[in-house]
Amino acid sequence: MTSQHPGPGAGPTLADLAHRVTADRERPAYGHDALITCDRLVRIFSVGGVEVQALQGLDLLVREGELMALVGASGSGKSTLMNILSGLDTPTAGTARVAGHDLLAMNARARLAYRREVVGFVWQQTARNLLPYLTAAQNVTLPMRLRGVRARRRDQAERAGELLSLLDVADLGDRRPHELSGGQQQRVAIAVALANNPAVLLADEPTGELDSRTAEQIFGAFRTVNERLGTTVVVVTHDKAVADQVRRTVAIRDGRTATEVLRRSELDRATGHERLVSREYATLDRAGRLQLPAEYTRALDMRDRVALELQADHITVHPDDGTAADGTA
Repeated sequence: MTSQHPGPGAGPTLADLAHRVTADRERPAYGHDALITCDRLVRIFSVGGVEVQALQGLDLLVREGELMALVGASGSGKSTLMNILSGLDTPTAGTARVAGHDLLAMNARARLAYRREVVGFVWQQTARNLLPYLTAAQNVTLPMRLRGVRARRRDQAERAGELLSLLDVADLGDRRPHELSGGQQQRVAIAVALANNPAVLLADEPTGELDSRTAEQIFGAFRTVNERLGTTVVVVTHDKAVADQVRRTVAIRDGRTATEVLRRSELDRATGHERLVSREYATLDRAGRLQLPAEYTRALDMRDRVALELQADHITVHPDDGTAADGTA
């Protein structure tokens, strides 16, 4: 029996399908070159017998050396995400990897080592970051001792002094937390989080209890850490002024990444000076879902469904005009 070649318009052949399978296998895995990878991340809580989805298939990639902000309304899922990335909580489903560590597969012992060695964390409440009966310098050396690294106390003290100096509080090493201002306490807290040279520094609303001027200084400290040490920094904040100071801001809504704002410097030809240019993008997740900004959908009265049209270089989105093929309005 002779084989027949499919004519024009026929479906894919077995050879085509085999080629696609091979291409999919050879394609790099999602987030293979990212320091932080969240792939379809889900977190479900049971509250009074009712299941609440805090994260609903969230996707996020963070490259090594980034300084970025996560923003979102209360209940959006951003704090849940931070708790997962810090090793304080475990995802329900999906994938979460940080610096090569699978956060779903770690046992209790591995999770403890992860929190001590891979990530540093700064809380909003300054009292949670520092032990009140230790001096600033002692607070910084404590994580090194808990890690169990066999280093001389002199080496640990030198490391603490270097970090306190980097954060402009070197002269406060002998003071206890109650002798420091809120801004000084947060600078020391950043030094504590950096004590074991983590791959990622996480901060949950670190300027929430500070005035605007001090908040700006604290964020300057995060920028110094990012630039001088090369540490990847992820900050959760509701402060727009803080979020505007980073190159990348990711907004979370209803448990998914919704939009990203990317900023870059460009030369203003009129003045000859550099200016910061921002552009907002909608996030397309791994399942092809897109969250349109609420102000856009309200302006065009988009509800329930929209019409899509594929153009040569873009996709257009139209509100439903009530003339659906099935006759429904």
